[in-house]
Amino acid sequence: MTELVPGGNVALPDGAVTVRVPGPFDVSALVTDDGGKVRDDGDFVFYNQPSAPGARLRGDTLVVDPAELRPGATRVTVAVSPADPATALGALPSPTLHVTDVRGRALARFTPPRAGQEEVVLLAELYRRGDRWKLRALGQGYADGLAGLARDFGVEVLDGTPAPDGPPQPPSRPGLPGPDGPPARTPHPDRPGPAAGSAPTSPSARAGDSAPPTHRPSAARSPAVPDPDGFLPLVNSARATAGSPPVSLDSRLVAAAREHAAAMAAAGRLGVETRDGVSVYQRVIDAGYAYLTIGEHLVSGPRTAAEFVAYCLRADASRRSVQEPAFRHAGVAHVRDGRSGDTYWTALWAAPLTPAGLESTAQTVIDLTNRARTRAGLPPLAADPRLTAAAQAHSADMVARAFYAHTAPDGSRPRDRAAAAGSTRRTIGENIACGQRSPADVVEGWMNSPGHRANILGPDFTHIGIGLAGGGRAGTYWTQMFGG
Repeated sequence: MTELVPGGNVALPDGAVTVRVPGPFDVSALVTDDGGKVRDDGDFVFYNQPSAPGARLRGDTLVVDPAELRPGATRVTVAVSPADPATALGALPSPTLHVTDVRGRALARFTPPRAGQEEVVLLAELYRRGDRWKLRALGQGYADGLAGLARDFGVEVLDGTPAPDGPPQPPSRPGLPGPDGPPARTPHPDRPGPAAGSAPTSPSARAGDSAPPTHRPSAARSPAVPDPDGFLPLVNSARATAGSPPVSLDSRLVAAAREHAAAMAAAGRLGVETRDGVSVYQRVIDAGYAYLTIGEHLVSGPRTAAEFVAYCLRADASRRSVQEPAFRHAGVAHVRDGRSGDTYWTALWAAPLTPAGLESTAQTVIDLTNRARTRAGLPPLAADPRLTAAAQAHSADMVARAFYAHTAPDGSRPRDRAAAAGSTRRTIGENIACGQRSPADVVEGWMNSPGHRANILGPDFTHIGIGLAGGGRAGTYWTQMFGG
């Protein structure tokens, strides 16, 4: 069985698969095409409409048979919300997704970080790649309930008609790893804004203060770290076969890995976020290592470093982290759970945050965004230092104050942040995402989401700014700020 982290995926066998989310949750599913839209309202499977071709819901269990889905269907997105509408999702334990095959064999399990203000969480999507089907872990939250979620996927929710849950609220958490949900758009005051979208704001939106970027510890190279387990030669040999430069052990990454492995052993389970509510990424920042990009392996079972590295090299996805050429430093630790006897491993791979690296990464996001615009026959966007400052401030603020939304805890919105950074542009839009590891991943995810894509392809936008910051519950937090 595969333990998934946000953005992780696993190949599915032929035939039907069962997706179960036990606990005080309602399970829903949306059957869509490659554009992320339903064909009609019959593609929305929830408690009042528990079946569609190829998808059947009974209680906490959804059975999906890809071969029986309606023509043109290439994705099934699975979401959960509280079974009791009066209970906040954040007050419940994090939902755990269990995936099994037709024989009942466990295929994958995924537990996202605990929700904050979100009312719905997109847990995973089943999607077709070529002639095969795969499952991707998402962990994306929505603050505007099933009604907003349904609208963003193209389901018609009529005003005055009881929706699956309450009235829409401002959208939150678009975009954890891969093709997922909508961005936030600030509505124009003279007309309804798109649900959970990306939004050009009006010329008259109020200005406010955005929180400044928080100071992050330096990620300068630490002294040489002993390698008593022989981990480093094994890793660097594997990197050499892929043409990647060697990594060195960093004492801060080792300390973060040791703390996280101990927390997993104490809880008796693997997880990016452990029972104490701290994510492995937060532990890296707390140890003093500010990263530009990061990867991790969380594994239980191997007894030696050789067994652990061999396990990490066995599958394509985990091997990519070991061999990623961008990584420069590593940290590894293992702790034994005295009750079960299992050994819990944490390996961390990272590239340090530098001004040049930050600028290069932001420019790559701009380049990929402009390629998408060029393919659509639109002019490229020019980098704007004020929009860049606003975007960077918002990414840093989301990490520092542990939230994920277009509206900050102080009530400031995209236009407020742009104004605080000195921008006088008439139209402002914003995309956010968290959890993606690279510019290619984050732009692909935005382009696969209708609301985010609408911002990227907005014909009225002329300028752009990019910000990113690491260390929150979901890893790296990305912001695209558009102006026109």
